[in-house]
This record gives sequence, C-alpha cells and structure tokens, in this order.
Amino acid sequence: MGMSKDRKAWYFERMEELITTYAKLFVVSVDNVGSNQMQQIRLALRPLDTVILMGKNTMMRKIVKNFAEKNPGHPFETLMPLIKGNIGFVFTNANLADVRDILEANRVPAPARVGALAPCDVVVPAGPTDSGPEKTAFFQTLQIATKIVKGRIEITSPVELLFKGDKVGASEAQLLQMLDIRPFTYGLVVEMVYDSGSIYSPEVLDITDDVLEAKFGVALGNIASISLATNYPTIASVPHSVCNAFKTLVSIAVECDSYSFEKADAYKALVPKAAPAAAEAGETPAEEAAAAPAEAAPAAKSDY
Repeated sequence: MGMSKDRKAWYFERMEELITTYAKLFVVSVDNVGSNQMQQIRLALRPLDTVILMGKNTMMRKIVKNFAEKNPGHPFETLMPLIKGNIGFVFTNANLADVRDILEANRVPAPARVGALAPCDVVVPAGPTDSGPEKTAFFQTLQIATKIVKGRIEITSPVELLFKGDKVGASEAQLLQMLDIRPFTYGLVVEMVYDSGSIYSPEVLDITDDVLEAKFGVALGNIASISLATNYPTIASVPHSVCNAFKTLVSIAVECDSYSFEKADAYKALVPKAAPAAAEAGETPAEEAAAAPAEAAPAAKSDY
C-alpha cells in the first residue's frame, strides 16, 4: 500500500527542511539492512544531531527537482545522479569522520544467502566439524579435502570458498550453514559524501592534517627544484637561493686572506693553516721536487 496524501505532503516538507538545515550528508547503500539494525543506527547517531532519511527514489528525485526550481543554482541538485538503487541520505552538521565511524561500526553478521554477492573473501578454516561420515560425498563435491577422526569429518586444510564479488551458490550456502559460519556483515555503506556543494569519495575522510602537510611539503620541494633549475625565482625557491649565495660568499672569504665578513669568520677559523707549516720546514715544495731526482740518480760506471 502506498503512502497517503498527507504522508506524502509531510515527507516533501521534511526533506526540504533537512536540505535547508544541514550542509553535509552521506549517500548510503542500505542493502540487507533490517529495521531493527536501522533503529540501532538511528539511536547511535542521535547525540550528533544526525538524521537518516529513506524513501522511494522517484519521490526523492522529485523533491530535489522541485527544490532546485525554487532555489536556482543551489548545489544540492548535483546529487540527482546519485539517487538510484537502494540508497538513503544521512544528514548532519557534525564532523563527517565521526559520523562515518558510527555508520561503519554498526554492522551485524549474517549468513550467506543463495544468489547474494560476496562482499568479502570467505575462507573455511581447517579443523573438525560436527558432520558425520555420511557427509563425505558432499565435501568431495566441493573439492574439500577431509578425513574421518573419531567418527567426525575433519577438514585437513583451509579452503578458499568464495572471493569478493562471487555469487553464492546453493552448495556454498549449505556448507556454511552446516558449519555454522556467518561470513558476511551488513550495515550502511557510505557511497558518496556531500559537503556544502562538493561531492567526493568517502576515502577522502581518511586524509588527516599530517598527510596534507606531508603532501604540501613534497609539492613545495618540487616547485623549488624546478625554479632553481630554470633560474626562475619563486617564493619556494628564494630561501634556497639565499642559502646558495651565502655559501658562495663564505667560500670566497675562506680563500681570501684579505677579505672576510662577520658571518664567515667562524668558518675561516675551522680551515687549517697549511702555508705556515710548509715555511717552517725550510724549503719550498718546488725545491723538494728538484732535489729528489738528483738524490735518486745512481753514479755512472766507467769502462776504464
């Protein structure tokens, strides 16, 4: 049975009120989420003044279209392509990361149903089961190596039963039910984030201030490198240019005995004085080089 006329009018007013009151929202998928679980999520979000709105896609699209006509240029119209499938809106003005954490924390385990798509890999662990030897043929059909231990079937090694995205078959669902394994967890899945007109992936919320600072530092270093290589001064390269110029002046001051400046004196004091040491030896390097061949030349032998 559809909604009554009064109920529809209330829903239209309620959604328009939420659009004007809240500047941020999550577009969430609600597949396999029960009413009791939804109620628990609503209660968890209540302290953050966050509201979950569900409804038929046709009604939600009509409300967004009417709102855009009443408010030309409003960025909420950009959500229109996202209103498809089994989705809902989570309106909030609180910190988006905090709301996202609450949504992801409220998940419940569920059995594998025939025809469902596996949201994650499913591995059957090795070990004993409660099945008797009469079930051996069933395990062999699934190509699972087993052995009989004390009248019970024991799986000899872990088995990768399903991979993410695989469709659950009747045999896989029956095996997981037989082993009392509930491999899947279901809850609200954040598809996209709307923040004051901007729409982006929920992975952006994982970017912290430290990550931004590191990325900014790398970009600043790249700009400085390009500026120095092309001799094009920028704000990023000026500190490096000043430092390089100072190094050049210090090197000149160190090599010149007659020139120095205050900042270079400390560096000049660290350079060893090689010239006085040579003077104390009493001879120049050129004299030493000339005397060496004379001392090394052997006396010529006479034939007479």
